[in-house]
Amino acid sequence: MNRLSTIAGHVAPPAAAVSAAGSSYGFASGRGKNPDDVVICSSLRTAVTKANKGGFKDMMPEDLLKPLFEEIVQRTGVDPRLIGDISIGNVLQPGGGALSSRIAQLLAELPDTTPIATVNRQCSSGLQAIANIAGAIKAGYIDIGLAGGVETMTQHSMQDSLNPEKLSPSVFEHEAARNCLLPMGITSENVVTKYGITRQQQDQLAVASHAKAATAQKTGLFNDEIVPVMARVKDRSGEEKHVVIDKDDGIRAGTSIETLSKLKPAFQKGGSTTAGNSSQVSDGAALCLLARRSAAERLHLPIIGKFVSFAVVGVPPEIMGIGPAVAIPAALEQANLGMDDISVFEINEAFASQATYCVDKLRVPLHKLNPKGGAIALGHPLGCTGARQLATLMPELKRGGGRYGVVSMCIGTGMGAAAVIENEQ
Repeated sequence: MNRLSTIAGHVAPPAAAVSAAGSSYGFASGRGKNPDDVVICSSLRTAVTKANKGGFKDMMPEDLLKPLFEEIVQRTGVDPRLIGDISIGNVLQPGGGALSSRIAQLLAELPDTTPIATVNRQCSSGLQAIANIAGAIKAGYIDIGLAGGVETMTQHSMQDSLNPEKLSPSVFEHEAARNCLLPMGITSENVVTKYGITRQQQDQLAVASHAKAATAQKTGLFNDEIVPVMARVKDRSGEEKHVVIDKDDGIRAGTSIETLSKLKPAFQKGGSTTAGNSSQVSDGAALCLLARRSAAERLHLPIIGKFVSFAVVGVPPEIMGIGPAVAIPAALEQANLGMDDISVFEINEAFASQATYCVDKLRVPLHKLNPKGGAIALGHPLGCTGARQLATLMPELKRGGGRYGVVSMCIGTGMGAAAVIENEQ
């Protein structure tokens, strides 16, 4: 069996058959630079704020996307009329956020002739949107596209997103189908039980996430990726003020094992998944500009990286968190790279349990893991996260001089997604 065959005790197909059990796409035309490469011209995000009480609690999705559309056009100098398509990831909004994403485009004065679509692959939606635009460029449909994601978990709650009464009765008669409905916190506890992840391991990862994020924020490492947003914020009396939001507000400097150990299990009596070692419910948006290399060079657009490969692989729904442990090797194999070739791994911390498992399984060096912190500290606005990770990755690759980076996350209902990015800064 090859290295994809026995990850997490879940039998995967040989490399030649990956398409039968997942999707794996190569976007780079060999090593070096090729006119048909899909390149990244810019990757930006808003701050990520705490749902219901953070800086964006009174903002709508279009309020977060609009300034990103405007800023990415300004920074790159791209002619908006040349943008062939836009794809935005969103999970919780009715209609997948299609209405508000189109509204945001128009509010930003992008031409109405430019089409837009939204995509929902749960927690990987932002990355999937980027892969969709990369695929359209590679296929020759367009030369330039915008992609990203947005989520306002204040305005659209996970608890209200599914009504079991509107599902077929057959769902509840089929174990695997029924497991798709498991609360995410329970899938975390399942990973804990199945793979022996301890409470201390989870809390240690959470402490590290906050410590790295706090250091990055204090030293200004997020400045290049965050676009300041003028936000409407209502106080308790209902009075509205306008405040510039340019910092992630979920980071807790000084978080310690002692503090986290006092938190009670959040999802299961006797469990070990707590509010402190889980990702935060958040609001935020992210966006990137992609282009065919020949078009970017012809139009003098900045080139900061290359989209090398992308893979999505399914896993059992009840242990959905192990997804990165399967998707990352698939994306690396597509890129003809190994783990040692990667300088930075941006692996979403949906829960410390699953992130710990994936990191241990893949033997990711801790100094390469989420160097500026992950979702436990920064937050996890579902549809935005994959695009947020890319915006966080690119400045870090530049700062450290790394050549390759990986963006990856687990996906509700049982999947993992991963992309390999090459630095050209």
